[in-house]
Amino acid sequence: MYCHLGEALPLRWPRPSTPLCRRYSEAAAEREDDPNFFKMVEGFFNHGANIMEDKLVEDLRSRQSKEQKRNRLGGILRIIKPCNHVLRVFFPIQGDDVSWEVVEGYSAQDSQHHTPCKRSIRYSTDVSMDEVKALALLMTYKCAVVDVPFGGAKAGVKINPKNYSENELEKITRRFTMELAKKGFIGPGIDMPAADMSTGEQEMFWIVDTYTSTIGHYDINVHACEQIPATCRGVFHGIVNFSNETHYMSISGMTPGFGDKTFVVQGFGNVGLYSMRYLHSFGAKCIGVGESDESIYNPDGTDPKELEDFKLQHGSILGFPKARIYEGSILEKQLTKSSAPKVKAEIITEGANGSTTLEADKTFLERNIIVIPDLCWKAGRVTVSYFEWLKTLNHVSYGQLTFKCERDSNYQLLMSVQESLERKFGKHSGTIPIFQDRISGASERDIVHSGLAYTTECSDRQIMCTAAYVNAIEKVFKVYNEVGVTFT
Repeated sequence: MYCHLGEALPLRWPRPSTPLCRRYSEAAAEREDDPNFFKMVEGFFNHGANIMEDKLVEDLRSRQSKEQKRNRLGGILRIIKPCNHVLRVFFPIQGDDVSWEVVEGYSAQDSQHHTPCKRSIRYSTDVSMDEVKALALLMTYKCAVVDVPFGGAKAGVKINPKNYSENELEKITRRFTMELAKKGFIGPGIDMPAADMSTGEQEMFWIVDTYTSTIGHYDINVHACEQIPATCRGVFHGIVNFSNETHYMSISGMTPGFGDKTFVVQGFGNVGLYSMRYLHSFGAKCIGVGESDESIYNPDGTDPKELEDFKLQHGSILGFPKARIYEGSILEKQLTKSSAPKVKAEIITEGANGSTTLEADKTFLERNIIVIPDLCWKAGRVTVSYFEWLKTLNHVSYGQLTFKCERDSNYQLLMSVQESLERKFGKHSGTIPIFQDRISGASERDIVHSGLAYTTECSDRQIMCTAAYVNAIEKVFKVYNEVGVTFT
Protein backbone atom coordinates (compact mmCIF):
# COMPACT_ATOMS: atom_id res chain seq x y z
CA MET A 1 0.00 0.00 0.00
CA TYR A 2 1.23 3.46 -0.86
CA CYS A 3 -0.58 6.54 0.38
CA HIS A 4 0.11 9.76 -1.49
CA LEU A 5 -0.58 13.18 0.02
CA GLY A 6 1.30 16.45 -0.39
CA GLU A 7 4.64 17.57 1.18
CA ALA A 8 8.43 17.76 0.76
CA LEU A 9 11.30 16.72 3.08
CA PRO A 10 14.28 14.38 2.50
CA LEU A 11 13.93 11.69 5.15
CA ARG A 12 16.92 9.98 3.54
CA TRP A 13 19.72 12.48 3.12
CA PRO A 14 22.28 12.95 0.30
CA ARG A 15 25.54 11.05 0.53
CA PRO A 16 28.39 12.78 2.40
CA SER A 17 31.52 13.83 0.55
CA THR A 18 33.82 11.30 2.28
CA PRO A 19 31.94 8.01 2.50
CA LEU A 20 33.25 5.21 4.67
CA CYS A 21 31.33 2.94 2.36
CA ARG A 22 33.78 2.93 -0.46
CA ARG A 23 33.97 -0.41 1.33
CA TYR A 24 30.15 -0.65 1.15
CA SER A 25 29.67 -0.30 -2.58
CA GLU A 26 26.04 0.22 -3.51
CA ALA A 27 26.70 0.97 -7.16
CA ALA A 28 25.17 -2.28 -8.42
CA ALA A 29 21.89 -1.68 -6.62
CA GLU A 30 21.75 1.97 -7.67
CA ARG A 31 22.31 1.23 -11.36
CA GLU A 32 19.36 -1.11 -11.59
CA ASP A 33 15.86 0.25 -12.11
CA ASP A 34 14.40 -2.95 -10.72
CA PRO A 35 17.11 -4.28 -8.40
CA ASN A 36 17.21 -7.49 -6.45
CA PHE A 37 15.08 -6.86 -3.35
CA PHE A 38 17.84 -7.77 -0.91
CA LYS A 39 20.40 -5.61 -2.74
CA MET A 40 17.95 -2.73 -2.70
CA VAL A 41 17.37 -2.95 1.06
CA GLU A 42 21.07 -3.49 1.66
CA GLY A 43 21.75 -0.42 -0.46
CA PHE A 44 19.69 1.74 1.90
CA PHE A 45 21.74 0.35 4.79
CA ASN A 46 24.94 1.27 2.93
CA HIS A 47 23.63 4.75 2.25
CA GLY A 48 22.71 5.24 5.91
CA ALA A 49 26.11 3.94 7.04
CA ASN A 50 27.84 6.40 4.69
CA ILE A 51 25.90 9.31 6.15
CA MET A 52 26.58 8.35 9.77
CA GLU A 53 30.34 7.78 9.47
CA ASP A 54 31.65 11.03 10.92
CA LYS A 55 29.04 11.30 13.68
CA LEU A 56 29.56 7.72 14.86
CA VAL A 57 33.32 8.19 14.92
CA GLU A 58 32.88 11.31 17.05
CA ASP A 59 30.56 9.46 19.43
CA LEU A 60 33.14 6.75 20.13
CA ARG A 61 34.51 7.80 23.51
CA SER A 62 37.95 6.34 23.93
CA ARG A 63 41.60 7.34 23.90
CA GLN A 64 42.09 5.75 20.51
CA SER A 65 43.20 7.82 17.54
CA LYS A 66 40.66 8.92 14.97
CA GLU A 67 41.94 6.29 12.56
CA GLN A 68 41.57 3.56 15.20
CA LYS A 69 38.04 4.75 15.92
CA ARG A 70 37.25 4.70 12.21
CA ASN A 71 38.57 1.15 11.98
CA ARG A 72 36.42 0.12 14.94
CA LEU A 73 33.39 1.74 13.34
CA GLY A 74 34.01 -0.15 10.12
CA GLY A 75 34.37 -3.41 12.03
CA ILE A 76 31.09 -2.96 13.93
CA LEU A 77 29.24 -2.02 10.73
CA ARG A 78 30.58 -5.20 9.13
CA ILE A 79 29.16 -7.15 12.07
CA ILE A 80 25.78 -5.41 11.79
CA LYS A 81 25.40 -5.69 8.02
CA PRO A 82 25.22 -9.48 7.39
CA CYS A 83 22.23 -11.62 8.30
CA ASN A 84 23.23 -13.58 11.45
CA HIS A 85 21.44 -16.85 10.71
CA VAL A 86 19.66 -18.24 7.67
CA LEU A 87 17.81 -21.57 7.65
CA ARG A 88 16.58 -23.42 4.57
CA VAL A 89 14.48 -26.52 5.11
CA PHE A 90 12.77 -29.16 2.98
CA PHE A 91 10.14 -31.44 4.45
CA PRO A 92 7.64 -33.97 3.05
CA ILE A 93 3.87 -33.53 3.34
CA GLN A 94 1.22 -36.06 2.40
CA GLY A 95 -1.74 -34.43 0.65
CA ASP A 96 -5.41 -35.27 0.98
CA ASP A 97 -5.09 -37.40 -2.16
CA VAL A 98 -2.35 -39.43 -0.35
CA SER A 99 0.32 -38.14 -2.76
CA TRP A 100 3.55 -36.75 -1.31
CA GLU A 101 5.11 -33.36 -1.84
CA VAL A 102 8.35 -31.80 -0.62
CA VAL A 103 7.80 -28.30 0.73
CA GLU A 104 10.53 -25.61 0.87
CA GLY A 105 10.80 -23.07 3.69
CA TYR A 106 13.17 -20.33 4.84
CA SER A 107 13.92 -18.52 8.07
CA ALA A 108 16.33 -15.64 8.70
CA GLN A 109 17.48 -13.91 11.87
CA ASP A 110 19.13 -10.68 10.77
CA SER A 111 20.27 -9.34 14.14
CA GLN A 112 20.32 -10.51 17.74
CA HIS A 113 21.66 -7.31 19.28
CA HIS A 114 18.38 -7.56 21.20
CA THR A 115 16.42 -10.73 21.83
CA PRO A 116 13.95 -12.12 21.13
CA CYS A 117 13.82 -11.61 17.39
CA LYS A 118 10.56 -10.37 15.91
CA ARG A 119 9.47 -12.11 12.73
CA SER A 120 6.42 -12.59 10.55
CA ILE A 121 5.72 -15.66 8.44
CA ARG A 122 4.37 -15.56 4.89
CA TYR A 123 3.16 -18.20 2.44
CA SER A 124 4.00 -17.31 -1.15
CA THR A 125 5.54 -18.84 -4.25
CA ASP A 126 7.87 -15.81 -4.32
CA VAL A 127 9.52 -16.73 -1.01
CA SER A 128 13.29 -17.01 -1.40
CA MET A 129 16.50 -16.74 0.58
CA ASP A 130 17.08 -13.15 -0.52
CA GLU A 131 13.53 -12.11 0.29
CA VAL A 132 13.54 -13.38 3.88
CA LYS A 133 17.00 -11.87 4.46
CA ALA A 134 15.83 -8.49 3.17
CA LEU A 135 12.64 -8.53 5.22
CA ALA A 136 14.55 -9.63 8.33
CA LEU A 137 16.92 -6.67 7.85
CA LEU A 138 13.94 -4.33 7.54
CA MET A 139 12.45 -5.75 10.73
CA THR A 140 15.68 -5.01 12.63
CA TYR A 141 15.47 -1.34 11.73
CA LYS A 142 11.70 -1.06 12.18
CA CYS A 143 12.19 -2.16 15.78
CA ALA A 144 15.11 0.25 16.23
CA VAL A 145 13.17 3.24 14.89
CA VAL A 146 10.48 2.90 17.60
CA ASP A 147 12.94 1.77 20.32
CA VAL A 148 11.42 -1.70 20.60
CA PRO A 149 14.15 -4.02 22.01
CA PHE A 150 13.76 -6.82 19.45
CA GLY A 151 16.08 -8.18 16.82
CA GLY A 152 14.82 -8.64 13.26
CA ALA A 153 13.78 -11.91 11.63
CA LYS A 154 11.57 -13.31 8.86
CA ALA A 155 10.28 -16.66 7.67
CA GLY A 156 8.39 -17.97 4.68
CA VAL A 157 7.09 -21.15 3.08
CA LYS A 158 7.29 -21.39 -0.70
CA ILE A 159 3.71 -22.40 -1.52
CA ASN A 160 0.54 -20.96 -2.99
CA PRO A 161 -1.91 -21.51 -0.10
CA LYS A 162 -4.87 -21.43 -2.52
CA ASN A 163 -3.71 -24.79 -3.86
CA TYR A 164 -4.06 -26.54 -0.47
CA SER A 165 -6.94 -27.60 1.73
CA GLU A 166 -7.17 -26.45 5.34
CA ASN A 167 -6.02 -29.87 6.48
CA GLU A 168 -2.95 -29.69 4.22
CA LEU A 169 -2.12 -26.15 5.38
CA GLU A 170 -2.30 -27.30 8.98
CA LYS A 171 0.17 -30.11 8.23
CA ILE A 172 2.54 -27.69 6.49
CA THR A 173 2.31 -25.11 9.30
CA ARG A 174 2.86 -27.61 12.11
CA ARG A 175 5.77 -29.30 10.34
CA PHE A 176 7.43 -25.97 9.55
CA THR A 177 7.03 -25.00 13.22
CA MET A 178 8.84 -28.16 14.26
CA GLU A 179 11.65 -27.48 11.80
CA LEU A 180 12.06 -24.00 13.30
CA ALA A 181 11.93 -25.35 16.84
CA LYS A 182 14.58 -28.00 16.21
CA LYS A 183 17.01 -25.31 15.06
CA GLY A 184 16.20 -22.82 17.81
CA PHE A 185 14.28 -20.44 15.55
CA ILE A 186 11.15 -20.06 17.70
CA GLY A 187 10.33 -19.32 21.33
CA PRO A 188 9.12 -16.44 23.56
CA GLY A 189 12.68 -15.43 24.44
CA ILE A 190 14.23 -16.43 21.11
CA ASP A 191 12.07 -15.68 18.10
CA MET A 192 8.39 -14.70 17.94
CA PRO A 193 6.35 -15.42 14.81
CA ALA A 194 3.45 -13.29 13.60
CA ALA A 195 1.09 -13.41 10.63
CA ASP A 196 1.98 -11.93 7.26
CA MET A 197 1.02 -12.53 3.64
CA SER A 198 -1.50 -15.42 3.37
CA THR A 199 -1.22 -16.30 7.06
CA GLY A 200 -3.50 -15.26 9.90
CA GLU A 201 -4.87 -16.19 13.30
CA GLN A 202 -5.52 -19.79 12.29
CA GLU A 203 -1.89 -20.36 11.30
CA MET A 204 -0.73 -18.61 14.49
CA PHE A 205 -2.89 -20.96 16.56
CA TRP A 206 -1.37 -24.01 14.85
CA ILE A 207 2.12 -22.63 15.49
CA VAL A 208 1.63 -21.93 19.20
CA ASP A 209 -0.25 -25.22 19.72
CA THR A 210 2.56 -27.19 18.08
CA TYR A 211 5.21 -25.38 20.09
CA THR A 212 3.24 -25.74 23.34
CA SER A 213 2.65 -29.44 22.92
CA THR A 214 6.29 -30.22 22.11
CA ILE A 215 9.42 -28.40 23.32
CA GLY A 216 7.50 -25.52 24.90
CA HIS A 217 5.27 -27.58 27.19
CA TYR A 218 7.29 -26.58 30.28
CA ASP A 219 7.45 -22.85 29.48
CA ILE A 220 4.93 -20.67 31.37
CA ASN A 221 5.52 -17.90 28.83
CA VAL A 222 4.80 -20.10 25.83
CA HIS A 223 2.00 -17.93 24.47
CA ALA A 224 4.41 -15.03 24.11
CA CYS A 225 5.78 -16.79 21.02
CA GLU A 226 2.53 -15.99 19.19
CA GLN A 227 1.77 -12.53 17.87
CA ILE A 228 -1.54 -11.54 16.29
CA PRO A 229 -1.01 -8.75 13.73
CA ALA A 230 -2.00 -5.22 14.70
CA THR A 231 -3.96 -2.83 12.53
CA CYS A 232 -2.28 -0.12 10.52
CA ARG A 233 -2.90 2.72 12.98
CA GLY A 234 0.84 3.34 12.96
CA VAL A 235 0.62 4.41 9.31
CA PHE A 236 -2.13 6.87 10.13
CA HIS A 237 -0.43 8.27 13.25
CA GLY A 238 2.71 8.88 11.21
CA ILE A 239 0.84 10.76 8.48
CA VAL A 240 -0.91 12.85 11.15
CA ASN A 241 2.36 13.78 12.85
CA PHE A 242 3.98 14.97 9.64
CA SER A 243 0.89 16.62 8.18
CA ASN A 244 0.38 18.68 11.33
CA GLU A 245 3.91 20.09 11.20
CA THR A 246 3.66 23.67 9.90
CA HIS A 247 7.32 23.75 8.84
CA TYR A 248 7.06 20.70 6.61
CA MET A 249 3.71 21.71 5.15
CA SER A 250 4.99 25.19 4.30
CA ILE A 251 7.85 23.76 2.23
CA SER A 252 5.35 22.78 -0.45
CA GLY A 253 2.95 25.64 0.14
CA MET A 254 0.45 23.53 2.03
CA THR A 255 -1.38 24.10 5.29
CA PRO A 256 -1.32 21.69 8.25
CA GLY A 257 -4.12 19.17 8.65
CA PHE A 258 -6.16 17.10 6.22
CA GLY A 259 -9.07 19.34 5.24
CA ASP A 260 -7.60 20.41 1.89
CA LYS A 261 -5.72 17.19 1.07
CA THR A 262 -6.41 14.52 -1.51
CA PHE A 263 -4.77 11.10 -1.55
CA VAL A 264 -4.37 7.95 -3.60
CA VAL A 265 -4.07 4.44 -2.16
CA GLN A 266 -2.38 1.54 -3.87
CA GLY A 267 -3.70 -1.72 -2.52
CA PHE A 268 -7.08 -2.12 -0.87
CA GLY A 269 -6.21 -4.83 1.64
CA ASN A 270 -6.11 -4.30 5.41
CA VAL A 271 -3.46 -1.57 5.37
CA GLY A 272 -4.98 0.31 2.43
CA LEU A 273 -8.54 0.01 3.71
CA TYR A 274 -7.82 1.16 7.26
CA SER A 275 -5.55 3.98 6.08
CA MET A 276 -8.29 5.13 3.74
CA ARG A 277 -10.83 4.99 6.59
CA TYR A 278 -8.70 7.01 8.99
CA LEU A 279 -7.73 9.67 6.46
CA HIS A 280 -11.33 9.95 5.23
CA SER A 281 -12.61 10.40 8.79
CA PHE A 282 -10.18 13.32 9.25
CA GLY A 283 -11.43 15.11 6.15
CA ALA A 284 -8.96 14.03 3.45
CA LYS A 285 -10.43 12.99 0.10
CA CYS A 286 -9.48 9.70 -1.59
CA ILE A 287 -9.46 10.33 -5.33
CA GLY A 288 -7.86 7.06 -6.45
CA VAL A 289 -7.50 3.41 -5.45
CA GLY A 290 -5.25 0.95 -7.23
CA GLU A 291 -5.36 -2.85 -7.12
CA SER A 292 -3.62 -5.50 -9.20
CA ASP A 293 -6.71 -6.01 -11.38
CA GLU A 294 -8.09 -2.46 -11.48
CA SER A 295 -7.42 1.19 -10.74
CA ILE A 296 -10.30 3.60 -10.15
CA TYR A 297 -10.48 7.38 -10.02
CA ASN A 298 -13.02 9.90 -8.74
CA PRO A 299 -11.95 13.54 -8.33
CA ASP A 300 -14.91 14.11 -5.99
CA GLY A 301 -13.69 11.40 -3.60
CA THR A 302 -14.63 7.81 -2.78
CA ASP A 303 -16.28 6.66 0.43
CA PRO A 304 -14.23 3.81 2.00
CA LYS A 305 -17.30 2.05 3.44
CA GLU A 306 -19.07 1.99 0.07
CA LEU A 307 -15.96 0.68 -1.68
CA GLU A 308 -15.40 -1.93 1.04
CA ASP A 309 -19.00 -3.16 0.78
CA PHE A 310 -18.69 -3.37 -3.01
CA LYS A 311 -15.47 -5.38 -2.82
CA LEU A 312 -16.93 -7.75 -0.22
CA GLN A 313 -19.90 -8.38 -2.52
CA HIS A 314 -18.02 -8.67 -5.82
CA GLY A 315 -14.54 -9.77 -4.70
CA SER A 316 -12.91 -6.83 -6.47
CA ILE A 317 -13.14 -3.06 -6.86
CA LEU A 318 -13.61 -3.71 -10.60
CA GLY A 319 -16.83 -2.03 -11.73
CA PHE A 320 -17.37 0.19 -8.69
CA PRO A 321 -20.17 2.48 -9.95
CA LYS A 322 -19.10 5.68 -8.18
CA ALA A 323 -15.69 5.93 -9.84
CA ARG A 324 -14.31 5.51 -13.31
CA ILE A 325 -11.55 3.23 -14.52
CA TYR A 326 -8.20 4.96 -14.44
CA GLU A 327 -6.47 4.29 -17.75
CA GLY A 328 -3.09 5.46 -16.54
CA SER A 329 -1.05 3.85 -13.83
CA ILE A 330 -1.54 4.31 -10.08
CA LEU A 331 1.87 2.84 -9.41
CA GLU A 332 0.99 -0.74 -10.15
CA LYS A 333 4.56 -1.81 -9.37
CA GLN A 334 7.18 -0.61 -6.93
CA LEU A 335 8.39 2.98 -7.16
CA THR A 336 11.31 2.74 -9.58
CA LYS A 337 13.52 5.01 -11.66
CA SER A 338 11.05 4.89 -14.55
CA SER A 339 7.85 5.42 -12.53
CA ALA A 340 9.16 8.05 -10.07
CA PRO A 341 9.03 11.01 -12.52
CA LYS A 342 5.32 10.32 -13.12
CA VAL A 343 4.32 10.65 -9.45
CA LYS A 344 2.20 13.74 -8.79
CA ALA A 345 2.22 13.67 -4.99
CA GLU A 346 4.03 15.72 -2.37
CA ILE A 347 4.06 12.98 0.30
CA ILE A 348 4.53 9.26 -0.30
CA THR A 349 3.92 6.97 2.65
CA GLU A 350 5.16 3.40 2.20
CA GLY A 351 2.77 0.96 3.82
CA ALA A 352 4.44 -2.01 2.10
CA ASN A 353 7.94 -3.43 2.52
CA GLY A 354 10.68 -1.89 0.39
CA SER A 355 8.44 0.01 -2.00
CA THR A 356 10.99 2.53 -3.29
CA THR A 357 14.24 1.74 -5.09
CA LEU A 358 17.40 3.75 -4.54
CA GLU A 359 17.14 5.42 -7.95
CA ALA A 360 13.49 6.35 -7.35
CA ASP A 361 14.42 7.72 -3.94
CA LYS A 362 17.01 10.00 -5.57
CA THR A 363 14.38 11.26 -8.00
CA PHE A 364 11.97 12.08 -5.19
CA LEU A 365 14.74 13.87 -3.30
CA GLU A 366 15.53 15.98 -6.35
CA ARG A 367 11.83 16.78 -6.82
CA ASN A 368 11.48 17.78 -3.15
CA ILE A 369 8.93 15.00 -2.51
CA ILE A 370 8.77 13.46 0.96
CA VAL A 371 9.14 9.69 1.12
CA ILE A 372 8.07 8.39 4.52
CA PRO A 373 9.69 4.94 4.52
CA ASP A 374 8.03 1.67 5.49
CA LEU A 375 10.67 1.59 8.21
CA CYS A 376 8.64 4.19 10.09
CA TRP A 377 5.00 3.33 9.60
CA LYS A 378 5.13 -0.47 9.50
CA ALA A 379 6.86 -0.17 12.87
CA GLY A 380 3.44 0.57 14.37
CA ARG A 381 2.64 -3.11 14.07
CA VAL A 382 5.92 -3.97 15.79
CA THR A 383 5.06 -1.60 18.63
CA VAL A 384 1.68 -3.19 19.32
CA SER A 385 3.28 -6.64 19.12
CA TYR A 386 5.77 -5.52 21.75
CA PHE A 387 2.93 -4.39 24.04
CA GLU A 388 1.23 -7.76 23.53
CA TRP A 389 4.46 -9.64 24.29
CA LEU A 390 4.95 -7.68 27.53
CA LYS A 391 1.36 -8.35 28.59
CA THR A 392 1.76 -12.09 28.00
CA LEU A 393 5.04 -12.25 29.92
CA ASN A 394 3.51 -10.32 32.83
CA HIS A 395 0.47 -12.63 32.86
CA VAL A 396 -1.82 -9.69 33.59
CA SER A 397 -3.84 -7.45 31.28
CA TYR A 398 -3.00 -3.79 30.84
CA GLY A 399 -4.60 -1.62 33.50
CA GLN A 400 -5.91 -4.54 35.56
CA LEU A 401 -4.07 -3.29 38.64
CA THR A 402 -5.14 0.34 38.18
CA PHE A 403 -8.71 0.21 36.83
CA LYS A 404 -10.30 0.46 40.30
CA CYS A 405 -8.12 3.39 41.34
CA GLU A 406 -8.78 5.22 38.07
CA ARG A 407 -12.52 4.57 38.27
CA ASP A 408 -12.77 5.94 41.84
CA SER A 409 -10.66 8.97 40.97
CA ASN A 410 -12.68 9.70 37.84
CA TYR A 411 -15.92 9.27 39.76
CA GLN A 412 -14.97 11.87 42.37
CA LEU A 413 -13.82 14.36 39.75
CA LEU A 414 -16.80 13.97 37.43
CA MET A 415 -19.35 14.00 40.25
CA SER A 416 -17.87 17.29 41.41
CA VAL A 417 -18.34 18.73 37.90
CA GLN A 418 -21.88 17.31 37.74
CA GLU A 419 -22.86 18.94 41.04
CA SER A 420 -21.55 22.29 39.80
CA LEU A 421 -23.59 21.99 36.61
CA GLU A 422 -26.70 21.00 38.54
CA ARG A 423 -26.37 24.04 40.79
CA LYS A 424 -26.14 26.27 37.73
CA PHE A 425 -28.68 24.66 35.41
CA GLY A 426 -31.01 22.84 37.80
CA LYS A 427 -31.29 19.35 39.28
CA HIS A 428 -31.88 16.50 36.87
CA SER A 429 -32.70 12.93 37.80
CA GLY A 430 -29.93 10.37 37.42
CA THR A 431 -26.37 10.90 36.29
CA ILE A 432 -25.35 12.85 33.22
CA PRO A 433 -24.96 10.14 30.52
CA ILE A 434 -21.73 11.45 29.00
CA PHE A 435 -20.10 11.43 32.44
CA GLN A 436 -21.25 7.92 33.25
CA ASP A 437 -19.35 6.64 30.22
CA ARG A 438 -16.14 8.26 31.46
CA ILE A 439 -16.08 6.91 35.02
CA SER A 440 -14.65 3.46 34.33
CA GLY A 441 -11.35 4.76 32.99
CA ALA A 442 -9.41 3.64 29.94
CA SER A 443 -10.03 0.22 28.43
CA GLU A 444 -7.16 -2.06 27.46
CA ARG A 445 -7.75 -1.10 23.82
CA ASP A 446 -7.52 2.59 24.77
CA ILE A 447 -4.27 1.99 26.63
CA VAL A 448 -2.66 0.18 23.67
CA HIS A 449 -3.83 2.83 21.17
CA SER A 450 -2.52 5.56 23.46
CA GLY A 451 0.84 3.81 23.80
CA LEU A 452 1.06 3.36 20.02
CA ALA A 453 0.25 7.04 19.40
CA TYR A 454 2.88 8.16 21.93
CA THR A 455 5.56 5.80 20.58
CA THR A 456 4.87 6.84 16.99
CA GLU A 457 5.02 10.51 17.87
CA CYS A 458 8.36 10.09 19.68
CA SER A 459 9.93 8.17 16.79
CA ASP A 460 8.54 10.67 14.27
CA ARG A 461 10.17 13.54 16.17
CA GLN A 462 13.48 11.70 15.99
CA ILE A 463 13.33 11.07 12.24
CA MET A 464 12.27 14.66 11.62
CA CYS A 465 15.75 15.55 12.86
CA THR A 466 17.53 12.79 10.98
CA ALA A 467 16.73 10.17 8.34
CA ALA A 468 14.88 6.98 9.29
CA TYR A 469 17.63 4.53 8.28
CA VAL A 470 20.29 6.78 9.81
CA ASN A 471 18.34 6.95 13.06
CA ALA A 472 17.90 3.16 13.17
CA ILE A 473 21.49 2.31 12.25
CA GLU A 474 22.80 4.64 14.95
CA LYS A 475 20.69 2.91 17.59
CA VAL A 476 21.78 -0.59 16.55
CA PHE A 477 25.42 0.54 16.37
CA LYS A 478 25.27 1.92 19.92
CA VAL A 479 24.05 -1.43 21.26
CA TYR A 480 26.94 -3.29 19.64
CA ASN A 481 29.45 -0.68 20.80
CA GLU A 482 28.16 -0.62 24.39
CA VAL A 483 28.38 -4.40 24.81
CA GLY A 484 32.07 -4.13 24.06
CA VAL A 485 32.68 -5.81 20.70
CA THR A 486 36.31 -6.87 20.47
CA PHE A 487 38.33 -7.74 17.40
CA THR A 488 41.20 -10.21 17.59
